Amino acid sequence: MSYQEEDNNAGKILLAALAGAGAGIIAGMLLAPDKGTATRENWKGVASKYSGQLGEQATKIGSDLEAKFKEYAGKLEDLGLTGAGSSLKLKGDWNDIKGKLKQQYAQLTDEDLTYTEGQGDELVGRLQSKLGKGKSEITKMLNDM
Repeated sequence: MSYQEEDNNAGKILLAALAGAGAGIIAGMLLAPDKGTATRENWKGVASKYSGQLGEQATKIGSDLEAKFKEYAGKLEDLGLTGAGSSLKLKGDWNDIKGKLKQQYAQLTDEDLTYTEGQGDELVGRLQSKLGKGKSEITKMLNDM
């Protein structure tokens, strides 16, 4: 088959697809049970209903994925497959850890060492800027204490 014949066949296929789409549009307009405005209003209602459900499902799936990701990241760290210090796992009394940090780094203030459960990233960020170390170094240092 030559190039010219292939090009001609592609044109015929495109023309047939456009003719089919045009016939479908015309048939849809002639056979529609409602006026266009009523059909659009129905579609809007259905779209609103399903968009709300889709948003709820996406939020649930997102939170499930986040929980699973954190679980697997912790398992990989425990197995030694990821670098130590990739996640913050403080063990022991925070006041003891805070005292050790103040002894090692005199420039740290009580404000720098404010820690609330679940706010580990903020603590690590403050220590990074004060001590000039990377996130993994700070996390590993805190976990080792």
